[in-house]
Amino acid sequence: MAEPSASPLAAALDSVGDRWSLLVVEALLDGPRRFGDLQEGVPGIAPNVLSGRLRRLESEGVIVSEPYLERPPRYVYELTAAGRELADALRLLSDWGARHREGGDTPRHEVCGTPVEMRRWCPTCAQPVGDDELTDLHFA
Repeated sequence: MAEPSASPLAAALDSVGDRWSLLVVEALLDGPRRFGDLQEGVPGIAPNVLSGRLRRLESEGVIVSEPYLERPPRYVYELTAAGRELADALRLLSDWGARHREGGDTPRHEVCGTPVEMRRWCPTCAQPVGDDELTDLHFA
């Protein structure tokens, strides 16, 4: 695990804050995959880089590996509950990326075509939550 960081954002970046790690997590959102499947799902990643990211993500508790073949050792990788929690953050980053590239657009509601908005929601109060109502969120 990474050393304690100055902020929650810094802690998150310590765990998954490089380009390849987030792309590996994205590739695993649809379910467990083998090494070769991940190489296809993350175009451009070198095998040694993928191996390193898988080890790092496993040590951070984001993925787990299960052997499916003993000789030679082969594994299937899948997200832990903590890894699946990254799905919303990846959607937000993807939405931001779509809006800020040339010709990009936000995701739209398939039924009516309206751009979709992501909002914070309190399940206890059943109310939207504004930035000024948040506690313990510090950006360094």
